[in-house]
Amino acid sequence: MTAPQITIATWNINSVRLRIDAVARLLAQESPDVLCLQEIKCTADLFPRAAFEALGYHHIAISGQKGYHGVAIVSRLPMVETARHDWQANGEARHVGVELTGHDLFLENVYIPAGGDLPDREANPKFGQKLDFLARMTDWAGTLDRPTLLVGDFNIAPLDCDVYDHKALIKVVSHTPVEVAALGTLAAAHDWVDLGRKHIPAPQRNYSWWSYRSFWRDKDQGRRLDHMWASPALAERSCDHRLIEETRRWDQPSDHIPLITGFRA
Repeated sequence: MTAPQITIATWNINSVRLRIDAVARLLAQESPDVLCLQEIKCTADLFPRAAFEALGYHHIAISGQKGYHGVAIVSRLPMVETARHDWQANGEARHVGVELTGHDLFLENVYIPAGGDLPDREANPKFGQKLDFLARMTDWAGTLDRPTLLVGDFNIAPLDCDVYDHKALIKVVSHTPVEVAALGTLAAAHDWVDLGRKHIPAPQRNYSWWSYRSFWRDKDQGRRLDHMWASPALAERSCDHRLIEETRRWDQPSDHIPLITGFRA
């Protein structure tokens, strides 16, 4: 295996201020060059910038929001913010994009809406918002002409083997056929390569989320909701992909775990 030259991580942290010690532990232990965070749950002025800078992550892009949502990218490598798309069309902070300077790599960090409990657009407007979000992303992806890495909490487990029980969850939001189809349309719009399944082929276990409400340690009731997708040429540069599952056992854990991918320069 070729040693990676750049390592990029993604993690739905479910409140960066509450879990800053866990984030610091991850950065010290795994030392990724870049970390993308979702659900930071704070505005930019309350983001714990000093803690990241103390660990050597001096380049920071934040799209924050009070109490909910919010995304951020912290990096040891120079970067320039390039976009904050409002694919939700209501001002929610769910995306930030950057260019890693000198590495021919654009990085898009996204937090796709969960979509509520009912997989019905009419009965549950949140589900319709999720599908519309994906449609707007699809339009955007169809215009891309640069090496791009799309990462984050997609809130969709697309394959039968991406959930602990396909038959039990096929009518549950995050694994319904309509969501899977919408995600497939997004994937086709740019010929995205799913790095999770490039490096951990189906049907191998590849969960990234376990509910707080289940006995996840005993029953392993997981879903693969977090993803890292790359443009075809960039995907050829990916040389490893890891899931840091031990974080789910740390004190006050996020319900998601980090993913880390290495790329050749």
